[in-house]
Amino acid sequence: MEIERKWLVQGWPNNMEPCKIITMRQGYITTRPTVRIRSEESNGKTEYILCFKGKATPDGLAREEIESPIDGELFARLERFLGKPLIEKQQRRYDLPGGLVLEVNQVDAGQPGEFFYAEIEFDTQEQAKAFVPGDLTEYLKQEVTGTPGQNMAAYWRSTRGEFEADQPKEGGFSL
Repeated sequence: MEIERKWLVQGWPNNMEPCKIITMRQGYITTRPTVRIRSEESNGKTEYILCFKGKATPDGLAREEIESPIDGELFARLERFLGKPLIEKQQRRYDLPGGLVLEVNQVDAGQPGEFFYAEIEFDTQEQAKAFVPGDLTEYLKQEVTGTPGQNMAAYWRSTRGEFEADQPKEGGFSL
C-alpha cells in the first residue's frame, strides 16, 4: 500500500541538503489502471521497475502499488513498445524529523511543461493526516493530494497521450 501526500512546489527547498539524488525516466503503458515502467539511476547504478497502481482512496492518500524489478533488456523493449519519449525527472530526497523523507521532483527540465512537485510517504493514513509541515509550511503551501489530474499519469496523458494499440474498426473485431 502506498500512502503519500503531494504538493506542487517552486524549485528545490532552501537551506536543505539532499541525502540522495536520483535520475528517473518513466513511461505509462496504460494510465487507467496505471501500469508504468521506470528507470532509476543513482551513484552509477541503474534499476528498472515495472509498477502497477490501483485506484486511490476517496481522499487520495492511499492506493495499492505493486513494484517489481525488471532487467534492462525488458525495460528497453517496453520503452520501444510505448514509442513516445519518456518523462525525465530528477528527484532529490531530504531527511525529515521522525524518519520521514521529502522527495522533490523536477519533471521534464527545460521543456514547456516543466514543473516541480514534492511528496512524502507515510506508514499509515493516520500518520499522513497528522503530518504538519513545520519549517516547510511556506514551501509546501500548495497541497494537491487527492486533486483530480494532479498525478504523473495525468501529466503523461496531457503531454504524450494514451498508448495507441491496434483498435478494431467500428463493427469489426481484431485478432
